[in-house]
Amino acid sequence: MPAPFVSMYQRFLRSVEENPDKPLFLLQGGETVSYSQTLETSQAIAARLIDDGVKPGDRVAMQVGKSPEAIALYLASLQIGAVFLPLNSAYTSKEMEYFVTDATPRVLVCSPDSAADYQHWEGLVVETLGVVQDGTLLSSHRKHSEIFTAGPEDLTSILYTSGTTGRSKGAMLTHQNLASNCEALLEAWEYTAEDTLIHALPIFHIHGLFVATNMTLAAGASMHYLPTFDAEEIIHLFSEATVLMGVPTFYTRLLKNLRLSEESCAGMRLFVSGSAPLLASDHEAFRKRTGHAIVERYGMTETGMNTTNPYSGGPRKPGTVGRPLPGTRVRVVDRETGQRLPDGEVGLVEVLGPNVFRGYWQMPDKTAGEFRHDGFFITGDLGRIDEDGYLCIVGRDKDLVISGGYNVYPKEIEEHIDAHPDVQESAVIGVPHSDLGEAVMAVVVPISGTDPQPEDLLAFIANDLARFKQPKAVRIIGELPRNLMGKIQKATLRERYAHLFASADL
Repeated sequence: MPAPFVSMYQRFLRSVEENPDKPLFLLQGGETVSYSQTLETSQAIAARLIDDGVKPGDRVAMQVGKSPEAIALYLASLQIGAVFLPLNSAYTSKEMEYFVTDATPRVLVCSPDSAADYQHWEGLVVETLGVVQDGTLLSSHRKHSEIFTAGPEDLTSILYTSGTTGRSKGAMLTHQNLASNCEALLEAWEYTAEDTLIHALPIFHIHGLFVATNMTLAAGASMHYLPTFDAEEIIHLFSEATVLMGVPTFYTRLLKNLRLSEESCAGMRLFVSGSAPLLASDHEAFRKRTGHAIVERYGMTETGMNTTNPYSGGPRKPGTVGRPLPGTRVRVVDRETGQRLPDGEVGLVEVLGPNVFRGYWQMPDKTAGEFRHDGFFITGDLGRIDEDGYLCIVGRDKDLVISGGYNVYPKEIEEHIDAHPDVQESAVIGVPHSDLGEAVMAVVVPISGTDPQPEDLLAFIANDLARFKQPKAVRIIGELPRNLMGKIQKATLRERYAHLFASADL
């Protein structure tokens, strides 16, 4: 008989029961928040959400700064069977309109200073949550202790992801997706209650929420909960922690700090990198400076984590993302035929396992087109499997830009630039950047007889796009390169501007 399903919320409750007074959050300034305090806050938030009319299956959207209470909101959503919808805190109200219209949340929790932007949206209950224990969400004086019994296939979250064509897609994640992936990662990285994590990631992203936070909640571990990445602060915390999970940008910046050394990292046991490719040169430089080989892994919004370099039992190979996690299958197939390729050949990466999402929210045709007949999900990444069974990601089948660990959707930016009265057309690409991995760049063709300046174009789009989406550089040219079919050749542009930031002061 199979073991009964244990949800992420049940795993959190188990951690509370085992050590209620243990710090879950270690905050700057020495303040701590225990497991039991987090449970009490989440139960009060659950009561508030129920008063707002939230029922199982209703969406609860969150666009707030990073705080312990934001995690309590996530837990409250799990408790009452709501579908959690974390959104980037940098999104403008214009960008938010799409997500709210598409997901139709019952409640939107936002920062107190942005509430006025959303109050007029019909059918939406607006609650506020600040980063210093303020906001209407925390105003309930009662606690809700009843727990929705979640089945493995019940929907638990919608995370929006971007491709290079079409509109943003809401990836539907189930309780089974989150729980199974968490269990596989705990096993692979030997993460336990004895660990203390340095958490400097955003919590609207799968890495910071469904990897770092879920693992900590399930293991009963503690985490230094930082609002943002700060190299000086992180190096200081190495003596009080055991694990750092980060994006490649973290390691690029740490390597620039003279305090990074084998001595400063003596108490650490694990450094993890993901969300974008880690430069092999950074991997090697970090190993030489600290004595630690970074564990690089591979995942995506639709699947959680798929592969990882080993914590033990094998080498950590620069330029690879390791072998499949327990319970996950990975294959590389021919882009045209879908037939599996021999190891060493490059093709499309496909994934099958309990971690793979249920589909795209309200996009049945798109969902059907992303899965093979045997259930494998077509990731859109290009890769190969080496002689040791390690996956190597060699590129992306589409033109998605990953800058500082964030996915950037070129078409969205192009549409905003093209709306400028002096612009005929534009192409947005990613070019190599030693700090961000890729920098967003726009190549613009002006309307004949006009002379738009890069700074004017950037100012034109500044209020409509989050900062991480805004181009780091703009180049004005006479025409975009095209093939015989008229398609813009972005590969040509990427090659042309590949060295744009090579000598920049970063």
